[in-house]
Amino acid sequence: MSTIVHVNGVEFYTEQAGDGPPVVLIHAGIADSRMWDGQFDALANATGGGSRHTVLRYDLRGFGRTPPAPGPFDHADDLRALLDHLGWERVALVGCSLGSRTALDFALLHPARVERLVLTSPAVSGLRYDGPPPRQAAELDAADEAGDRARVNELEMQIWVDGPRRGPDEVDPAVRQLAYDMNAIALANEGVGQEERSVSAAERLGEVGAPVLVVVGELDAARTLAAADALLSRLPHARRVAIANAAHLPNMEQPAAYHAAVLPFLAHWLLTTGP
Repeated sequence: MSTIVHVNGVEFYTEQAGDGPPVVLIHAGIADSRMWDGQFDALANATGGGSRHTVLRYDLRGFGRTPPAPGPFDHADDLRALLDHLGWERVALVGCSLGSRTALDFALLHPARVERLVLTSPAVSGLRYDGPPPRQAAELDAADEAGDRARVNELEMQIWVDGPRRGPDEVDPAVRQLAYDMNAIALANEGVGQEERSVSAAERLGEVGAPVLVVVGELDAARTLAAADALLSRLPHARRVAIANAAHLPNMEQPAAYHAAVLPFLAHWLLTTGP
């Protein structure tokens, strides 16, 4: 069931299904809630060896079917407002990239409201990366300066969806096209509003008390793999799963392997708390 939820001055597009302990899916910055098509039903209907959950997925402001809004904002505070609207006091959060950063920030700001965290292709607010930029970086900057959104989008597909060790023809064309279409919306809305994060997670990772599953695609960019290493070294209750033959969107590229890692991790909460 899709619903428009008006909170924090924005009309958020949301979808909800299933029953049981609540799980929120938070998409990547090159995507929108459609990236979770394979997981939405699996979690809500106990398919793929999982257990039933009440599942929420939504488009962050400026992504998918949620419009942008001028002025400062914090994705973690938008998540809080959505959960308050739903009356959900405690949830499991499944994020990818920007979504994982949002989930981690929220867990630090509202620790009592987070049962479990799945951080896919993680990004960590405040974490410094000192490695070399992707080979497309200079061309990407030039295309952005020239206002060539189509070229920017293609280069971002190369960096994130293809990854540094594959060409476009080595990626499922349906996955790549959907990612391109989703990212086109994000690029069109870029620059409207200014994100002002209220926490720097890198400095407070030791405070995370919830169990954490870190999921990475083995073919992802070095920056993401470095963030995953940082999380494993600093989070007190974390373990890591690497997905073969996948880059920044492993749940889309290898859904069976992703489900095999994530669904049992989330089902453990259901088994210990009941529906």
